[in-house]
Amino acid sequence: MKMILPYLCPGCQSQLKVKSLNCKQCGTEVTGFYDLPALACLPQDDQTFILKFVKSSGSLKDMAKHLGLSYPTVRNLLDEIIEKIKNYEKQLEMGV
Repeated sequence: MKMILPYLCPGCQSQLKVKSLNCKQCGTEVTGFYDLPALACLPQDDQTFILKFVKSSGSLKDMAKHLGLSYPTVRNLLDEIIEKIKNYEKQLEMGV
């Protein structure tokens, strides 16, 4: 089963931070508290949408056809994701 990187604390729903990264090759470990990239903090459905959007060369028309949705619906989905990213960036600026 594929493990999906959690981005919210299961206990309190706060934003998780990366504490350490390990090199599988040589065993080096880097520690600290690092913010997750904005895209990693999106729900899995939004991440999938973004990947499909990029693979369709950013064409909302192609996305609408692929998803079987209207162009305005796909545009609204993208706008919602953009708003989530902006909110995440705002939180980072405020140090939340």
